[in-house]
Amino acid sequence: MKAKQLLFTLLCMAMSASIWADGLEQISSIHNVDRTTDNLVKELNNLKDKGVRVFTVIDHRDNAKKVGLELPPTKLVIFGNPNVGTKLMQCAHTTAIDLPQKYLVYQNKAGKTMITYNNPEYLVKRHQMKGCDALISKIQGLLAGVANKAAK
Repeated sequence: MKAKQLLFTLLCMAMSASIWADGLEQISSIHNVDRTTDNLVKELNNLKDKGVRVFTVIDHRDNAKKVGLELPPTKLVIFGNPNVGTKLMQCAHTTAIDLPQKYLVYQNKAGKTMITYNNPEYLVKRHQMKGCDALISKIQGLLAGVANKAAK
């Protein structure tokens, strides 16, 4: 019996690793979805002087309700910096498919609020970018910093 439990545990770990191998970063928030989303927008707006713009917030739950479907609280914050995004596209034009940047804020099945976003290293790998390492590092720090501040 213990062998089956071990096998099941290893299988679950492998499945979990494959999800994160797809380049997603995820952290939990101590706040609900609305407050976490507001915090993200506030933190991003604090970066306006650095060229960061919040383009829109999509409320997927509200849209689901409009068509008679149910969804736990789920919001998408779409933001970016045209200067930085353009430089990424200059490194690899196909990066445009993943821009602008996004934070997904949702309530998971356990009732916890989660913030999920693309790891910039994933973009490097996915789009075979060359010559953007310093920029990717800055983006990685910004994304993690904003998400962590919003979650606390």
